[in-house]
Amino acid sequence: MTFGIESASYYVPSLYLEIKDLAEKRGIEPAKLEKGLGLHKMGFPDVHEDAATFAAEALLKLIKDYNINPKEISRIYLGTESALDASKPTASYAMQMVEKVLEAEYGARCFKNCDVVDMTFACIGAVDALQNSLDFVRAHPDKKAVVIASDYAKYELDSSGEYTQGGGAVAVLVSSKPDLIEIENNWGVATESVFDFFKPRRHFKKEDVKNAPENFPEKIEIFTDEPVFDGQYSNQCYQDRIREAYNHYKEISGKDKPYEAWKYLIFHLPYAFHGKRVFTEIYSLENGLSYETPEEQKAVAKSEGYIQFINDKIEKSQRASSEIGNMYTASIFMALLSALQTSFNENEDLAGQEIGFLGYGSGSKSKVFAGKVSQNWKNVVSKWDLFEGLKKRKPIDFETYEKLHRKQMQSSANTNYKGFGLKSVELEDPVLKGARYYEYQN
Repeated sequence: MTFGIESASYYVPSLYLEIKDLAEKRGIEPAKLEKGLGLHKMGFPDVHEDAATFAAEALLKLIKDYNINPKEISRIYLGTESALDASKPTASYAMQMVEKVLEAEYGARCFKNCDVVDMTFACIGAVDALQNSLDFVRAHPDKKAVVIASDYAKYELDSSGEYTQGGGAVAVLVSSKPDLIEIENNWGVATESVFDFFKPRRHFKKEDVKNAPENFPEKIEIFTDEPVFDGQYSNQCYQDRIREAYNHYKEISGKDKPYEAWKYLIFHLPYAFHGKRVFTEIYSLENGLSYETPEEQKAVAKSEGYIQFINDKIEKSQRASSEIGNMYTASIFMALLSALQTSFNENEDLAGQEIGFLGYGSGSKSKVFAGKVSQNWKNVVSKWDLFEGLKKRKPIDFETYEKLHRKQMQSSANTNYKGFGLKSVELEDPVLKGARYYEYQN
């Protein structure tokens, strides 16, 4: 039997900011971001949106587009680093939202017997969920699993990571009927505990809080979405881990220069051009090229052979990232959708072609694996209309962007939004304080 991804759907926020607008306000030459990093638009969540609504949108679309009976889904595993709660999984919010919409057709609690959980390891959490779910369906070929990658990449205003922000979700159905892509069971893995990017609990003393009441605790912990990170160090960790994972993949698969057989190389993309930048080392090692000095590294990156390699195997996977920004756990899945949608639009026949995946999560870990495009892939991709969908989003101005970022807006910027939205957060009830309630508008 074969196992892999049967179908896939996605959701991106309905709002976006033009990168050139951000660049001009921050005193950055727009070409540095557009031509240097491949950034054009930043997908940005509205007031009513979060990682749970992203996940619910992608899950509901998956079920509706492919006529999936939700009672046949045995598990929903969510990869995210934008969790809403330190205990209750974000996946449970998404599951509940979708259940309510499907209630009229399938009855109450259609996911009653479904296993639901979050998996977190920075940007590779959803790849972990995918591997875990593939193991599950291999052991239980009659079962189906849904993997959702849902995240919002948020950085401090006027920081070096601000222009890479983005967000959204991708949901995939994992089964023994891989109509999109059959995934082999060889996984190259590399892990090292580092602090290249993390979201710690910040500590504040009572004396640091102005006008604190008498019953205020002596010390409080605050958790924020904005990470602590070292961009240069994180790039190096990414490069080191994918090299180690790629070499491990070669060992366990017995394949020599596997990247040469891959039609596309699908990366986690913190920004659109990141994959092609970090792969230069592996490319050099595989081809016996010198790569020790900065001059040699630049020579490889600018060589005719490497540029052709990028155009053939990477460029199509970058296109959606340029229009959305960093989706954290969802970015590697969106890169796959980008490549397949482009090939579909260009009427390419990918059936039987092999695709390589190079995932990375800060902290840090990489996983390298491969899959084969199925005969029915076009039937799956025909539901997406990815790039046309991205054209339907609403632009926002810089002032609105900053207000959304600071959470200073009380109502949604897109007043005509349809779908899932955060209705309220309980603030008064001492038992349910902090509980989040959602609604669906159609």
